[in-house]
Amino acid sequence: MTVHGSDDPAATPVRPPHGHRTHRPAPGRAAGTGGAPSPDVEVLIVGGGPVGLTARALLDGWGVRTLLIERHGELSPFPRSRLINTRSMEIFRQLGLAARISSRAFPPEFGRVRFRDTLLDHDFATAAMVGINAPIPESPVVGVVTSQDRLEPALLAATDAETRFGVELMDLAEGADGVTATLLDHRRGDETRVHARYVLAADGAHSTVRRRLAIGTQGPGVLAAVTTVVFDADLTRWCAGQPAGVYFTAHGTFLPLYPEGGWAWLAPTPDAPERADWPALVTRALGPGAEVRAEVLRVQHWRMNAFVAERFHQGRVLLAGDAAHAIPIIGGLGLNTGVADAHNLCWKLAGALRGWAGPGLLESYGTERRPVAHRTLRQAVTNTRLMLDAQSLRREQLRAGDTTPTTIELPWSEQYFAQLGLVLGVTYDSTAVRPESGALPDSTVRPESGALPEGGAGLLPRDPGGTDYVPTAEPGRRMPHLWLTAGHSTLDTVGAWFTLLTPDPARWEPRSASPWPLRVERLPGEYGDACGLGPDGALLLRPDGHIGARWRDHPPGVPPLHGALTALTGSAAPRRE
Repeated sequence: MTVHGSDDPAATPVRPPHGHRTHRPAPGRAAGTGGAPSPDVEVLIVGGGPVGLTARALLDGWGVRTLLIERHGELSPFPRSRLINTRSMEIFRQLGLAARISSRAFPPEFGRVRFRDTLLDHDFATAAMVGINAPIPESPVVGVVTSQDRLEPALLAATDAETRFGVELMDLAEGADGVTATLLDHRRGDETRVHARYVLAADGAHSTVRRRLAIGTQGPGVLAAVTTVVFDADLTRWCAGQPAGVYFTAHGTFLPLYPEGGWAWLAPTPDAPERADWPALVTRALGPGAEVRAEVLRVQHWRMNAFVAERFHQGRVLLAGDAAHAIPIIGGLGLNTGVADAHNLCWKLAGALRGWAGPGLLESYGTERRPVAHRTLRQAVTNTRLMLDAQSLRREQLRAGDTTPTTIELPWSEQYFAQLGLVLGVTYDSTAVRPESGALPDSTVRPESGALPEGGAGLLPRDPGGTDYVPTAEPGRRMPHLWLTAGHSTLDTVGAWFTLLTPDPARWEPRSASPWPLRVERLPGEYGDACGLGPDGALLLRPDGHIGARWRDHPPGVPPLHGALTALTGSAAPRRE
């Protein structure tokens, strides 16, 4: 089992900390190909954006042999996605990348949006990005505002797994033991074939893989044609005292790109973009009296899509990120949803490849992630339309001579930006989550203390919305963040293994070698009640940090751990521990 090194002192340590043991799979249980020819790679990753690169790093942590191909000749030079939310930063912390990513991002005060008539005017509305602008007790990390072209190099450097730029997937054919992909190397002009056990398609909203498999999509489709103009200009006078990650104006959206400078302007694509005078358009959008001339560096035209694929899994091919769901950019949810896809999927691929999971475990990927994608899409589409309507209405008011800011229904309400329920409150309901048995009623965990709310345990409904997040140790939910020791969170106990958290580790130690990678770690007794556990109860955490099973007490008779892991992973019939 591989554990990543780290440039983040609070990330998962290389050596197991005192207080738990690591159980490695028993010899002879690793999957082979049963006499079939060995594949060139175990997983072919198509697409070198943040989702594909995250999957590459996660699979490397499991020792999975991958090849990543990207049809472009290099990483994207465009800033694109802007926000890394709290949950994604938790995943990057697990990979040992959180400190590096934060060091090149904007400081927390940029975790805010502002509404203005022009960039040079005063705010007529503003809202904080919860979990970005300041630490929150529900997580050991803080999200950041950064640009995708700053994130991708950090992800690329996380592992030396093979990566080929300028290589495009042209076709794929599935056989009994894997997938054969035809690849075109644009630099050399030749075609090659690669055989992989599985294909992970993270090749964007216009996914070649999705089209080859004839997988349809559901949703409104194209919402808008948008142009991004990357430019340089000295706007310090108007923005330094009121920093923000996003400035919405009646004449388009302005984004600071890097702490050291650079800007992007997003606006509806004009009818004849090839004849547009982009420096003049940007200068005009800045507002009268700007007295600056924008130096345009790059222009990109694109369509804001909104859809979810009809299925995420077909045979040995799995879709992730924009290939599986195109989420409008408003709210910064798209990239983060894709990173969570990879986190959910990679441990399941590792299980299928190493023999400790049955084929049904991969089926749970779509079962768990498609509802999240639909829920995220609904919220993003609603708020995108509100934003577009608000900007259009304000433009009409200004054309009519109304220079006094009027109250407009804003998409960026405080309630909308308090979207931790959507980010941290995801609940999975699949065969990879064991139904509750013998637990206390769901308890609200207070992250700062781990204590129960006044009055003791109370039944906690699953949050169907995206705004409120109440930490709970209910199966299917993300494990609540609780500090076990200084700098070591319950979320730091997960990695390329299953984790059993219990106040009584000795009672739960497996009696024989486990076919699953497993660590047993002590949960301080003061957190037991908060997590719905008795003195010898336990939580079984999946490698993605979601709770796979919970026991109020250690059941009498047959030890339950082997049976629970067998059920969660869909592996062979249980054996006695």
